Amino acid sequence: MRAPSLKSLRFAAVLGLTFGALSFGEAKAANPLELNFWLSGPRYDGNVAECDKALPTIATQFEEKEGSFWNSPLKITGFAAVHETAFRPWASDNIPRRYCTGEAMLTDGKVRRVHFSIIEDGGFAGYGQGVEWCVVGLDRNWAYNPSCRAAKP
Repeated sequence: MRAPSLKSLRFAAVLGLTFGALSFGEAKAANPLELNFWLSGPRYDGNVAECDKALPTIATQFEEKEGSFWNSPLKITGFAAVHETAFRPWASDNIPRRYCTGEAMLTDGKVRRVHFSIIEDGGFAGYGQGVEWCVVGLDRNWAYNPSCRAAKP
């Protein structure tokens, strides 16, 4: 490997000094085009489905998760006492969420509490509403541990 020549070192030094001198200028405010060019921000309407609309999704996803990942035959056979616990509990410019809770009857005969949220624009790739849920006692990968507390508002 050859050593850099004196000429190329001088050129690099002059180039560095030139760019350094240019960077000492004052910062200027953005012009109107820079301010308004595709920087509209999120647009949330707050139209989030009621708690009952998420129940079929929860039952389907629960059966798929238990069968695929945990090799378990457990299924949700029904829901009871489903009610809303919070709607947009934080600042109004956050993603709108409706938090709900209820009881789920499973095929093993046990009734377990289920906590879930319905999220505006929370579906696949931001299209449609998404659902995040946790069945207390069956959070096997501890995603919402302890006792599904992280699934609550």
